[in-house]
Amino acid sequence: MRVSRTVKKAAAATAVALLLATGPLAGPVAVAQTTPNSVPPPVDPSVLDAPAEPKSDVEYTRTNKACIGSSTGNRALVPKPRAQMVLRLEEAHEFATGQGVKIAIIDTGVEAEHPRLKGRVRATGDYVVTAEKGTTDCDGHGTEVAGVAAASRDPDTGFVGAAPDAEILAIRQTSDRYEFKDKTGADVRKSAGKVTTLAQAIVRAVDQGADVINISLTSCDSPKAPSAGERKLQAAIDWAVNKMDTVIVTAAGNIGSDGTGCKDQNDNQNPDTVKVIASPPWYSKDVLSVASINKLGEPSTFSVWGPWVSIAAPGEDITTIDPKGTGLTNANADEQGALTTIQGTSFASPYVAGVAALVRQKFPNLTARQVMDRLTATAQHPGNPSGRDHKVGAGMINPIAALTADLPAEAEGAVVPQIAPLNTDLGPGLHKDNTQLVVALSGTGIGVGLLLLTLFIVHTMGRTRGRSVVRRG
Repeated sequence: MRVSRTVKKAAAATAVALLLATGPLAGPVAVAQTTPNSVPPPVDPSVLDAPAEPKSDVEYTRTNKACIGSSTGNRALVPKPRAQMVLRLEEAHEFATGQGVKIAIIDTGVEAEHPRLKGRVRATGDYVVTAEKGTTDCDGHGTEVAGVAAASRDPDTGFVGAAPDAEILAIRQTSDRYEFKDKTGADVRKSAGKVTTLAQAIVRAVDQGADVINISLTSCDSPKAPSAGERKLQAAIDWAVNKMDTVIVTAAGNIGSDGTGCKDQNDNQNPDTVKVIASPPWYSKDVLSVASINKLGEPSTFSVWGPWVSIAAPGEDITTIDPKGTGLTNANADEQGALTTIQGTSFASPYVAGVAALVRQKFPNLTARQVMDRLTATAQHPGNPSGRDHKVGAGMINPIAALTADLPAEAEGAVVPQIAPLNTDLGPGLHKDNTQLVVALSGTGIGVGLLLLTLFIVHTMGRTRGRSVVRRG
């Protein structure tokens, strides 16, 4: 599909840690002190790594943490997922199913033999255990993410992923079941993965023909000067989107004080002074950063806010494929056997990635940026004057609208208008301009007065006609 895009990717390819939503930070993300501090520094394309065969950058060893097992015993889950019904995925699949589209899942690996994915997973690379090629998932996270994005329909329950016919490019870039203990103490990693290998994984995905990349990984830190790894990540994202025409979707990040998320929330509305930077969402000019929405349509309490948030999708009470079974699961078991529901921006992100794949199939001539614009333009916008906010961006993704809307901005030669957001002053003593209201009420009053006067005259004349007229001589 899209021969011109494939040729373009091949030509450019020859010419030229991270925090899991459920895992610890492998290394600090360093960011720029700019004004505003929510804006990254300019891209330095000279630091971009050329495409290369994936391999681990250090020799990782297994921790004493056991690999995830099946938490359902392959029991059938009867109800359809709420998210699937809210997004109306089955209706969306009447227009597109992701056929011919490649979605790269950069995560903890993807189990290729699950019945809902079997035959559509390509071993694309591994930065943890080189020989395993990305199709071993000790953590389970990557497989669950892939299920949300692209699982085929389950005949017993009706469960289906967002793009059930898409091909999955499996890339393992991280895992909290592996660690690296540098003898010098200079580079100790409690989990596998580093920002530089994420940059390499993006380049690898593009080089292997990815149309959409999902990154359900986020790292957080306070604003500071960018690290060399962050500059490589930024360059890889810029190259993927703007040179190679690939859509990149990333989780916005989760709040968590236990080492599994961002410690602070960006709970002010001033984009000039954010408390924490989330990466890769920080590069919002070139990525779709996805927030989580709960079953009431509200932002999830754990979803990280920021001026870079692009769009939102369901991220709570998730049902997906069982990473170590043949069925489905709606919970994960810890090492003690305690079950927790599946939630996080990690699982909101693949819904958006899957819908992006549907759009790429339905509108093969759209560029990556046009696909991103279509998804945000057709989202269910927040109810405020600007149509977006720092919690959910442009709002809840709307697959049906994304696949059917006629957008004038996509017409040949059309220029997308730059619409400045409205400034709303909600300061002390909310001042309201009642001019229109007063004018309307005044006009109504005059009309009613004239009507009453007319009725009075008519009534008076009627009474006069009905009486004897006394004339005085």
